Amino acid sequence: PQQHPRIHGIPVAILHIRAFHHELLTLFIHFSLHAAYALGMPVSRAVSLPTQRSLYTVLRGPFVHKKSQENFERVVHKRAIKVWDTDPDVLSKWIRYLEINMMPGIGIRVVRWERAEVGFGAKKLQGIRDAQSELFKSREKFDLDTSSGRVKALADQIIKAEMASA
Repeated sequence: PQQHPRIHGIPVAILHIRAFHHELLTLFIHFSLHAAYALGMPVSRAVSLPTQRSLYTVLRGPFVHKKSQENFERVVHKRAIKVWDTDPDVLSKWIRYLEINMMPGIGIRVVRWERAEVGFGAKKLQGIRDAQSELFKSREKFDLDTSSGRVKALADQIIKAEMASA
């Protein structure tokens, strides 16, 4: 499939695709790259990741026939596609489209990177400072209420009631 050129070279996401059958994996990658091109997303070609191979040995019989064993192998083929310079909404729609039209026996995992605007840290710090000042103001108000004598009068009343009953 054709590809759109990268404009800024900012990575947005990586799509990990895995399957037991490499023919299905190749077909789904071809489908996803065509869908990305139709949405105007610059993506990389599919990169092969290490194949995961698992071997299992199972006994055919539990006691006398221990030497009669069967070996099974499971191979998981993996590929990765990197997405560049794409709006997060377009990326979400592409991923949703792939999930709806996914073939049986194929799994995908998406790793996204979201960018924060310039000055994000200063805004967050100001929000924390405002919350702290509100907390201190409410605390000072509580201290003023206790110094006015309401709590002390209530405590004296409780002590008198306890002394009278004793």
